[in-house]
Amino acid sequence: MCGRFVAVSSPQLLAEHFAVDEIRVEGHAASWNVAPRADVLVVVADPRTEGTPRVLEPMRWGLVPGWAKDLGIGDRLINARAETVAQKPAYERSFRGRRCIVPADGFYEWRTEREPGVGGRTRAVKQPVFIHDRGGEPLALAGLWATWRDPEDPDAPWIHSCAIVTTRANALLASLHDRMPVVLPDAAWDVWLDPATDDLARLQGLLVPAPETQLELWDVSTRVNKADHDGPDLVDRLPARTLFGT
Repeated sequence: MCGRFVAVSSPQLLAEHFAVDEIRVEGHAASWNVAPRADVLVVVADPRTEGTPRVLEPMRWGLVPGWAKDLGIGDRLINARAETVAQKPAYERSFRGRRCIVPADGFYEWRTEREPGVGGRTRAVKQPVFIHDRGGEPLALAGLWATWRDPEDPDAPWIHSCAIVTTRANALLASLHDRMPVVLPDAAWDVWLDPATDDLARLQGLLVPAPETQLELWDVSTRVNKADHDGPDLVDRLPARTLFGT
């Protein structure tokens, strides 16, 4: 599962890190609490341009297949399961030729804990956990993309959207959730992004959990739980044994 993530690296830094040929971004703002429906930066080998250059551009998070009747379907398609991505109608075409990388400076997962409540009872609280690369590098989350235009309006603009591919959780994250986003190693980027790659078994073989040693995690403020909260303090590490942020 990946329902929120952090995207604060500048387009210039991402372009250098991912060997991007062209930046197609204007006015992109950093966010420490990216939620579905937001415009997120993606790296894609653009088949619409001669030579399929590697470009950095914004896309709406929540994949909207070309056959969809409206944008609403994207709210249910923020994640694609690695095990079925080649068969599901919503993702099959994108998996075959429209793959991307969603850069992330980390992502969130939640753990359910109990805190004292009224009358001696306890209540459940969702404790957010920030997961990121131990070396501070942007994570290359495996993504899929699609284009869509309102079928009721021939003059409507094309909307580019994306989903993040998830796989089974590694041992580090298994206590939080049974799923995690696919983090692609550098050596997999060329194959994953190349729209001409049609070896589905080879592509499926890339969709595995990241090594536990690559990632680090810690508890952060419960302010993360509200999507309209943002700011660098959201990823501040809570002191040991502090269960709930403020």
